[in-house]
Amino acid sequence: MNAIIDRRSLLRAGGAMLVAFNLGLRPRDAAAWAEKPVATDEVGAFLSIDAEGGATVFVGKVDLGTGVRTGFMQIAAEELDLPLGRIRVVEGDTALTPDQGATYGSLSIQNGGVQLRAAAATARRELLRQAAERLGADAARLRIEEGVVIAPDGRRATFAELVGGRAFTLKVDANAPIKPPEARRIVGQAVPRVDIPDKVFGRFHYVHDFRLLGMLHGRPVRPPTLGATVEAVDEASIRGIPGVVRVVHQGAFLGVVAETEWAAIRAARELKVRWSNWAGLPEQAKLWEHVRATPVAQVQVTSDRGNAAQAIQGAAKRLSASYDFAIHTHGSMGPSCAVAEFKDGRLTSWSASQATHNLRKQLAMMLGLPVEQVRCIYMEGAGCYGRNGHEDAAADAALLARAVGRPVRVQWMRADEHGWDPKGPPHLVDLRAGLDAEGNVVGWESEAFIPKGAGGNVDLTAAELGGLPRENQLNPGNIIHNLAVPYAFPAVKTVCHRLETTPFRPSWIRTPGRMQNSFANEAFLDELAAEAGADPLEFRLRTLPRDDPRGREVLERVARLAKWQTRPSPQRVREGEILRGRGVTFVKYELVRTYLAGVAEVEVNRRTGAIRVTRFFCTHDCGQIINPGGVRSQIEGNIIHTLSRTLKEELTFDRGAVTSLDWGSYQVITFPEVPEIAIELIDRPTERPWGAGEPAAAIVPSAVSNAVFDATGVRLRSVPFTPAKLRAALQGV
Repeated sequence: MNAIIDRRSLLRAGGAMLVAFNLGLRPRDAAAWAEKPVATDEVGAFLSIDAEGGATVFVGKVDLGTGVRTGFMQIAAEELDLPLGRIRVVEGDTALTPDQGATYGSLSIQNGGVQLRAAAATARRELLRQAAERLGADAARLRIEEGVVIAPDGRRATFAELVGGRAFTLKVDANAPIKPPEARRIVGQAVPRVDIPDKVFGRFHYVHDFRLLGMLHGRPVRPPTLGATVEAVDEASIRGIPGVVRVVHQGAFLGVVAETEWAAIRAARELKVRWSNWAGLPEQAKLWEHVRATPVAQVQVTSDRGNAAQAIQGAAKRLSASYDFAIHTHGSMGPSCAVAEFKDGRLTSWSASQATHNLRKQLAMMLGLPVEQVRCIYMEGAGCYGRNGHEDAAADAALLARAVGRPVRVQWMRADEHGWDPKGPPHLVDLRAGLDAEGNVVGWESEAFIPKGAGGNVDLTAAELGGLPRENQLNPGNIIHNLAVPYAFPAVKTVCHRLETTPFRPSWIRTPGRMQNSFANEAFLDELAAEAGADPLEFRLRTLPRDDPRGREVLERVARLAKWQTRPSPQRVREGEILRGRGVTFVKYELVRTYLAGVAEVEVNRRTGAIRVTRFFCTHDCGQIINPGGVRSQIEGNIIHTLSRTLKEELTFDRGAVTSLDWGSYQVITFPEVPEIAIELIDRPTERPWGAGEPAAAIVPSAVSNAVFDATGVRLRSVPFTPAKLRAALQGV
């Protein structure tokens, strides 16, 4: 795994992708550092046919461990009628792949895959046209089998003969005909992921395994508190460590570079630095008071129908509640890593960034380089669940490499990852609603208190500490989504108070905002159902819009899957130390796409406060399914990861810095705690595909809260649902 790889070898390993595009073997526009077309309206940006008739697919979206690489291969293989074994994928290389936006928001297949499919369909049509000319046949009567175009009389023309080694010089036609469902042989099938065998047998090369000739090793030296500045550095304190090359100091950014990784680790630990004092974080025990007291930068109304305040005021019954969701770290299992090299005035960065095209611009800004002189190449890391530390490690490596004039590899440590990756910000929602005498919702209001910003770039830590150019904006993700509700309430108003600041540098974590807002909405809706004496599932069905049958279908199907017994919550009989309950929830993701319903079954130990989710049921409608095996894996991963976040995960901090710097202080779910998971997929082959990477996470916290309420009569409104919180709630019953 530590084999030395030079750039030429890396490009060869990427799939023989360069020579096929431009005769003369030179980049079309060297100044722009583009080895081939990369514009999203060109077929050549997305695929090429090599001299053997195989296809290389180029995608700007990247596989973060979710399996979308296999999905992209299926899409291309289907439209081109090629075997999967003859499809190669290059992803996230700014010199080779189109900019399809960052890999987030469950948009890889929904947007990136649809773009690829249009390019492949356009290419297929062109191949048929060229074959028709070559064979003197009607294109409509030709068929393709495994990269060979066949005429009715048996004459043949291979892809290699038609276009192999030459570029597709035509525009993508978004309306090029794609295969109808009945003709598909690969899309819709549970194809095994192509990356799993190498990962299982230890052959897969992660970015952590990447090496360059002459490469040095670097480590950042972070301040002891988030806002501390450097007052003095004693470089002599590490002169006795063999192999130390340099201490790099820029503002509050400090790093060490050494010949070996162990020397870099020692130097980072032993370098004596005098830092200023800083204690600018709020008290953790008063976090939600701090959130409410934070100045509001913007008030954003996300839905407004009827006069909700008046309807609630005149209601027969009125309810209100507040829900909060803790600060989370990404907790990637492998700390972030990146390699940077300056050569001939250009920077090449290898990292597991989920947004290489954006990172390219950020690195160029930080370093004062033209963006054309920066190339970012994706290599798979340890997963990220959102924007974690990969981009920051890339920035560290770039600064250190520039300082020493040799390639530098930066490998974060666990404390770097937990202490300095950007965080999912605290999320607070107040809700109010009114019921009429028949138990119908007549008015609904909610107010979320969340940081300003959206889903742009997260500032690089190295740039921030070093006082270098950066965007200087908050970007927590599009966390306003799903505060508005999918139900047909006669009067509703949902408002986001966008706060001027937030305690930690924010970024998105899987299902940002959608999870927190859905948690508050669906648990509060359960409170209304209980007040109305209604079955929680029936209560949802009767409030769904009549013109949206897909929402009704996922609820009805999850009821059958979970063998739901119709009755109000909570259970009337609650005896013994172990109490059992079930809770239902529903989400229409962002109110415009993927539909889900979930049922959680729990066991609650009323003495210890421990909550165990024993079974979780999910029905999932993401439109057309490319790979049902991949979708199931995504859903399972969402459920398990979010159970971890719901039951255990919470960042801890003092007035200066993060204190949950290891797996003992930031606990995650363990294998014995994983529940039985049952999934029912609803495939709609004639519809467009929607995302499956995030939506299932949105149903988990509310389903568990509703199940705990069903078991105990106690409502948990604060994530994580720790034993201490449940014991305290039970004492108040």
